[in-house]
Amino acid sequence: MSNPQQLRYSKEHEWLSASEAGVSAVGITSHAADALGDVVFVQLPEVGAAVTAGETCGELESTKSVSDLYSPVTGEVTEINQDVVDDPSLVNSAPFEGGWLFKVKTSDEPSDLLSAEEYSAFTGS
Repeated sequence: MSNPQQLRYSKEHEWLSASEAGVSAVGITSHAADALGDVVFVQLPEVGAAVTAGETCGELESTKSVSDLYSPVTGEVTEINQDVVDDPSLVNSAPFEGGWLFKVKTSDEPSDLLSAEEYSAFTGS
């Protein structure tokens, strides 16, 4: 699966959508979802929680392991994807669509995120 051009990517394998009224969606990439295997549980930050770029803010549990979820930006969580909480397999089947994890209100756009081309080069995909 190719990396959507309109998204920005972290080296921890999270993606960030373009901001709409200061709010962006966050998810994990198909590269990360493939590496994890079948995701069976997600622990997301609570609505209203403060998240910090590069810091852990949740967990993804698969049949293989438990992995930390890192926030690609600093801000406040405005929404979580209840569909993913109820059906964690969405992270695997639709990582860039229905498998988004949470939305965050940011004060500024991070400068250290990668473009789709840069992320593909980083992952060798």
